Amino acid sequence: MTLRDWFLTAQERANPRSELPVWTDGNLAEPLIHGAAYFDRLVSEVESLTAGDHLFFTDWRGDPDERMRPDGPTVAQLFAQAAQRGVIVKGLIWRSHLDTLSYSEEENRDLSEAIRAAGGEVLLDQRVRRGGSHHQKLVVLRRPGDPRRDIAFAGGIDLCHSRRDDAGHAGDPQPIGMSPRYGPTPPWHDVQLAVRGPVVGALDTTFRERWTDPMPLDSENPMAYLRDRLRGSDLRPDPLPEQPADPPPCGPHHVQVLRTYPAVRPRYSFAPDGERTVARGYTKAVRRARRLIYLEDQYLWSTEVAELFAQALHEHPDLHLVAVVPRHPDVDGRLALPPNMVGREQALSLCHRAAPERVHVFDVENHDGTPVYVHAKVCVVDDVWASVGSDNFNRRSWTHDSELSCAVLDDTRDERAPADPAGLGDGARVFARDLRLRLWREHLDRDPGGAQDDDLLDPADAVAAITAAADELDRWHAGGRAGPRPPGRLRPHRPERLPWRTRLWALPAYRLVYDPDGRPLRARRAGTW
Repeated sequence: MTLRDWFLTAQERANPRSELPVWTDGNLAEPLIHGAAYFDRLVSEVESLTAGDHLFFTDWRGDPDERMRPDGPTVAQLFAQAAQRGVIVKGLIWRSHLDTLSYSEEENRDLSEAIRAAGGEVLLDQRVRRGGSHHQKLVVLRRPGDPRRDIAFAGGIDLCHSRRDDAGHAGDPQPIGMSPRYGPTPPWHDVQLAVRGPVVGALDTTFRERWTDPMPLDSENPMAYLRDRLRGSDLRPDPLPEQPADPPPCGPHHVQVLRTYPAVRPRYSFAPDGERTVARGYTKAVRRARRLIYLEDQYLWSTEVAELFAQALHEHPDLHLVAVVPRHPDVDGRLALPPNMVGREQALSLCHRAAPERVHVFDVENHDGTPVYVHAKVCVVDDVWASVGSDNFNRRSWTHDSELSCAVLDDTRDERAPADPAGLGDGARVFARDLRLRLWREHLDRDPGGAQDDDLLDPADAVAAITAAADELDRWHAGGRAGPRPPGRLRPHRPERLPWRTRLWALPAYRLVYDPDGRPLRARRAGTW
């Protein structure tokens, strides 16, 4: 396997101002499926930090009272206690839109102030495009005295309410408000990646580039700036400690850090024209797909993204696209719901037209029949290349907000047949195949140890198995739930087509507000990332 066939080269990254390495070797990446597993691991790692160690984090939403374990500590307690022990705690949280718009301005501010009172420093960061957000979810833990224990976490899971769910999918006892279709404690499916090795240094660099960027934190919001001054908020980041050397190699995984930063004014010092390596990285991997693209995504909309999949399906007649998405948007209401629906319906229709028999889209429910909200952002291509991140498959995530993903290539071949499903000589790889199989075992109620994997290895067999299970569960529901519930949690996803009168206003709202374009004008005109 040639890494350059899958990973972006320095030229393809197209951001020479960043100090981020092109990719790193000798890492160990571990998927943490579900918030409960991630939070439990994070508590153990943070509680082991001592004076002089580093705890850096970025977040979209942070709820200070979210319990990381059933009996605590809360997010605020965990990070504040670390600061009180002498750990250097630094954080960047998106300032957020108003709570009255169902966002988290006050919660993010409360977490910032709680950690600051304990001796840490957490800044509310609004260095984004108008209407944009900082969507990265990252925690970096460095131990300058013992770099072999350095670890970082990156993926889709925020430090907030509703995220602490597990494989049973009963939901987080501390929920956020969502569409009533998800019940009082919405079930939540998500994935975070734990990484060790030199990639921790790359993720540390990602944090430091944002922290040291000279752009004012409130550059687009003079009212917020005035309010912060009156409250005595911290508006100037203190210097960071010297960056430690990268941790030593510890595993067989090559990891490429992919990011989105929009084109903004004033410019980011580390990305003057923005950065779109998320979009470029996915584009390169999808164009190499031959047999199976597997996605889990919160949105999966945007015709620009759908055209990438449609072209791959058109060019490769053995290629299947399997996607797992939420059954319903997380919001409800006469004005909010249609723009959330129209984008996915448009994108999936485009893919179906390209290969109607090879596009398979499912949603998830728990064993009580309550829909599970899919918040994961996962992609596996031909059991070779895999990514876990904060970015959704839409134009907003690929151009407009800040995002962070880790793409993984494993040196270790998976010798189970088919050993080279794509037929390109790359060979199936353990990390990518195991990630897909772990997710499918849960979705299909298969043995978590892999004893029932035989029909899930070959792409054609796997597609047939997952489709048959979803169809059987769907028939059970249609038949009034008579008899034992069939195994599995997937059902065919059927996006609702909106009336033409609704589409007249929902499509422009979707394109301008829900899925805006953050590319420079020349890239928009050229149709490139």
